[in-house]
Amino acid sequence: MITQRPKGTQDWYGEAMHKRTVIEKMASELAESYHMKEIITPAFEHTVLFQRGVGDTTDVVQKEMYTFEDKGGRSITLKPEGTAGVIRAYLENNLYAESGPTKLYYVTQAFRYEQPQSGRLRQHHQFGVEFIGAESPLAEVELITLITTLISRLGLKDAKLHINSIGCKKCRKSYNDALLAYLTQHESELCSTCRERMKKNPLRVLDCKVPTCKEIVKDAPRTIDYLDDECREHFEELQGLLTAMNIPYEIDTGIVRGLDYYTKTVFEFVNSEGFTLCGGGRYDGLVHEIDEKQDIPSVGFGIGIERIIYFLEKEGVELPAEKPVELYVGILGQEAKARAYQIVTKLRHAGVIVETDYMNRSVKAQMKYANKIGAKNTVILGENELAENKAVVKNMESHDQTEVALDRIVDYFLKTE
Repeated sequence: MITQRPKGTQDWYGEAMHKRTVIEKMASELAESYHMKEIITPAFEHTVLFQRGVGDTTDVVQKEMYTFEDKGGRSITLKPEGTAGVIRAYLENNLYAESGPTKLYYVTQAFRYEQPQSGRLRQHHQFGVEFIGAESPLAEVELITLITTLISRLGLKDAKLHINSIGCKKCRKSYNDALLAYLTQHESELCSTCRERMKKNPLRVLDCKVPTCKEIVKDAPRTIDYLDDECREHFEELQGLLTAMNIPYEIDTGIVRGLDYYTKTVFEFVNSEGFTLCGGGRYDGLVHEIDEKQDIPSVGFGIGIERIIYFLEKEGVELPAEKPVELYVGILGQEAKARAYQIVTKLRHAGVIVETDYMNRSVKAQMKYANKIGAKNTVILGENELAENKAVVKNMESHDQTEVALDRIVDYFLKTE
């Protein structure tokens, strides 16, 4: 081999691919039941979208983006998250002119240059929803309800909702002043990155992963103590709705999320060991940040497919198994090839999973292969079967044998499925 896959990437095949397919299908079907429409945005965008939308003081923009100059001299970035691209598409395609709210879901690749960890790769996949146009906390509740339902259907038990409010621009100033005053007292103990952050965007210090910084911010002022009336009422209404929906939650003032566009509600689903399964929140200022002529409230979330698989494996949860091969059609002799493949094709067109021989194996080797791939039934077609227009279908588990006319095999399997 001349090379291997890049660090932090994964080849998808076999059981892992099956799990991913099941999860994505389950998530998509659930979103559609909420009258959400699928959207696909480009894998790369102009870099300025993430600098302005995500925030140039965030770890994502400062450290983790895959940015390059294209042949036209434009700065391009592989998307590190799904929200900014969706909002750009929403604005560029005038979706705001349609009756609101707009509810969009996606399954997308995301790229972040960070140290690979459990359930998080440099190239990973996210299922996300953006709910655009509603100020009511019922929008957050809808997304949280969707996530709670998805977690339940997946069979996960260890994932609890944590919520916080980080206020809006109006009340954020008084909070930032209090936070900066606190951080200034501990400036010498902060990491070099946080010493820079505290001057530009003090809130980002709360999201630092350096142990010494994490210890310092434990006693920092809390955002919920500085909310104005509007933000406090929004947060209280959210809690009331969650209680009415019997969705348990914990107020976690340590949650600020790692992206600058969040306002008011932020939330995460976290397991007992502190691993985050899913995160999201309200971002009422992002639309305006991308297009100053528009000012539309929005809320969304993203959940990593790899992280879901990690949680499933950690809890020992098994997803529905891959559908088995319903029939293996064995071929005996050159004359039977065309007729056998006609039958195989008709069955496949009828939705039956069928396999046959492409390797010119002996009958014994074919039956061994049929057993290896877990075929539920087998049939051998040779000169005699063609002449008599019938063959014996053998159930590989019960060993029962049934004689079936060749032109009735499709009907036979549609009835026995």
